[in-house]
Amino acid sequence: AGRYPHEFSGGMRQRIMIAIALAGDPDVLIADEATTALDVTIQAQLLEMLRDLARERGVAIIIVTHNMGVVARYADRIYVMYSGSMVETAPTRELFKNPEHPYTRGLLAAIPRLNDPKNRVLVPIEGLLPDASCRAPYCAFYERCKYRSPRCAELPQPKLTETAPGHFTACCLTPQEREARERAMAEAVHAAPSKHIGSETCLEVRGVTKRFAVRSGMFQRKIGEVHALENVSFSVRRGETIGLVGESGCGKSTLARCIMRACEPDDGQILFNGRDIAHEKERALRDVRRDVAMVFQDPFSSLDPRQTAESIVGESLRIHRLCGSEQAYSARVDELFRLVELDPELKKRVPHEFSGGQRQRLGIARALASNPKLIICDEPISALDVSVQAQIINLLERIQSELAVSYLFIAHDLAVVRHISDRIVVMYLGMAVEIADCEALYSKPLHPYTQALLAAVPTADPEAEVGREALRLDSEIPSVMDRPKGCPFSNRCPAATDRCRTERPDTYRMDDGRQVACFLYERR
Repeated sequence: AGRYPHEFSGGMRQRIMIAIALAGDPDVLIADEATTALDVTIQAQLLEMLRDLARERGVAIIIVTHNMGVVARYADRIYVMYSGSMVETAPTRELFKNPEHPYTRGLLAAIPRLNDPKNRVLVPIEGLLPDASCRAPYCAFYERCKYRSPRCAELPQPKLTETAPGHFTACCLTPQEREARERAMAEAVHAAPSKHIGSETCLEVRGVTKRFAVRSGMFQRKIGEVHALENVSFSVRRGETIGLVGESGCGKSTLARCIMRACEPDDGQILFNGRDIAHEKERALRDVRRDVAMVFQDPFSSLDPRQTAESIVGESLRIHRLCGSEQAYSARVDELFRLVELDPELKKRVPHEFSGGQRQRLGIARALASNPKLIICDEPISALDVSVQAQIINLLERIQSELAVSYLFIAHDLAVVRHISDRIVVMYLGMAVEIADCEALYSKPLHPYTQALLAAVPTADPEAEVGREALRLDSEIPSVMDRPKGCPFSNRCPAATDRCRTERPDTYRMDDGRQVACFLYERR
């Protein structure tokens, strides 16, 4: 109780906020995006705790969130809002089973789920939110609605009307009209882009280790070390997508920085096209800078607000002298704009004149400018709403199909990672604890941490949530300065033994090719 906020982890700070909210013994608790910035395991702990408190104290909880999986798992009733109005409300299972409003249907079609077919095509909601300062007198969703009828623009803003017991919808169309239009549109089926993974290796990481010194005092005396990465190894083939997952602080971004050579690893090799770039001098890395690009998490702060969109996208063209003339430069910039589905007429604008999704498209166009062989996507969709997320995911998949570029895809959303990735690397406290093909890992995770991670992810399907067994991790993630002596997961693992607490497991290769760092799979 005597500690200050900076001395707590994110999950502990959020629990303190919940304690503050409960101090007055409220009848209603509003959780406004209370778990958005947290890892899935910590998110699951907090939401389970809130649900237990609601049952014990009789508190009503309102969860405000973008995460449809969270409401599918924890909510009893859902209210769907659009442009300041309630457009649909129903009990959770009823709404997911029979969504009636076109906006609700659009939301559910745009999100990937853990139980989806791997080749399912996400369907984004086209268009942009209406301007709240000049609302139209008719349905606010009219301009973006794929079911719309001319009479929708002639009638006033629809009110919530009960269409089934407890199910209310604000829509001018009848259920029969919506179903007729749904059947007509179902005939135009969009196929997932074809994908070819080459046999040659684009990137190979071998035993990469990175430590950061912790210093204190006037003379910056070294008082410890942060073990950010410990003996991490994996490979990426041409045209392949590797998903990199794990809780915050597990070393994902540090690994990306080492591959980009924004920082130099202490040990190990980073082989790019067979060449070890781990310890090369900056001057020798010029061609690597051209062949390895990055798409960042925040589509606004990663773009210079003083540059035009044209200069942002074309910057690497000038740095690497990839265009011989101004005409060639302008033509290439226009080509990149069209590749990411932006109008070249917008290239004189500056970043604040674009929407979040458009800014992320600019970031992708910038990454593609030098024709890279590898693109590192560091949480490229976490700052976007679900419909724009679907657009960016579809765009990345189409670009990979056309250009055979390889992706290292870092994300917390395991449903998105499953949708886009071919293989998954699961990291914990700086170590790769499991590496496997996507389908194998999601159908049968081996490492206890992978099992807990997948069990903590809510899926946007209440029926699927009923049969899922939760595997809770009640303890905190150890400090990277004071990690366990043996297996880094031993203090949280339900299967840990005395050996796990004193010895570090090797990485064992299974018959199906997957790799797992756990004594449970040691060959004796």
